[in-house]
Amino acid sequence: MSISLSSIQAPIEEPMKAFEGKFRQFMKTKVMLLDTIMNYIVQRKGKQMRPMFVFLTAGCVGEITEKTYRGAALIELLHTATLVHDDVVDESDYRRGFFSINAVWKNKIAVLVGDYLLSKGLLLSVDHKDFDLLTSVSTAVREMAEGELLQIEKARKLDITEDVYFDIIRKKTATLIAACCAVGVQSTDADSKYVELAHQFGEKVGIAFQIKDDLFDYGDAEIGKPLGIDIKEKKMTLPLIYALQNTSRSIRKQMIKTIKHDSENPLKVKEVIDFVKSTGGIAYANQRMQEFAQEARNILSQFPDSVYRTSLGNLLNYTIERNK
Repeated sequence: MSISLSSIQAPIEEPMKAFEGKFRQFMKTKVMLLDTIMNYIVQRKGKQMRPMFVFLTAGCVGEITEKTYRGAALIELLHTATLVHDDVVDESDYRRGFFSINAVWKNKIAVLVGDYLLSKGLLLSVDHKDFDLLTSVSTAVREMAEGELLQIEKARKLDITEDVYFDIIRKKTATLIAACCAVGVQSTDADSKYVELAHQFGEKVGIAFQIKDDLFDYGDAEIGKPLGIDIKEKKMTLPLIYALQNTSRSIRKQMIKTIKHDSENPLKVKEVIDFVKSTGGIAYANQRMQEFAQEARNILSQFPDSVYRTSLGNLLNYTIERNK
């Protein structure tokens, strides 16, 4: 890939370094077990793309301030809380290639850790009266829960249409990236019109990001999730929805039956993957991903020209060109 995260981070290199230290301080606790788990979480952080969205959007329209750091920390705390709870719900033993909290410390402690992270985020905002940030992020967390529940409900019947799919991923994935971008602007003194623009930009990026994630289910890149895992978990991804909608009724019934009853059989999963590829599901999903990415670029062009805007554009490109 031509774009590296380090080059994208260049304009915010110092704030990102400072954020690491500040974030660790935000997670400090006098309870030894909890502090051990907080250290475990911090040491296994991911690419930190969400704080990057916060700092870059702030830089686009104003100065990066202490409120920007608190906004990025709020996003990370609440997002980490949802991941810890997700692993309990999904009975997942791994997160980013390491053992999950529930795998090491069991479900009861994992649920309490998620609750702790949630409360730390809320208090961080309340203590500093950052109610605008809290509203943005709390709305995102509510929508993420709604998206997860909608996906679970639809997975039982496997009756997801393309419209329902986009509703799910807008809530499950895109809403948090949208909140990152809105929070970045809210942490500055910029005109309020940029808050809505940033939110729209983040939502488009988030949808493109999730479609890219869907496509990994049909490839062989090392991405931290096994091939066909979405099919095994009966998640209706865009390539699969398109393929099912563009085939004969008999084949559709056969494929749905396979997903419902044989999704643990690797040979059957491969059959579904081959069906999606041959029916044009991959090409269609790629096309839609590029459309959302272009919509995001059009919104971004309404921001003042700067190195921050350039990096935001590159971060968008990274999300749709990444190999994992």
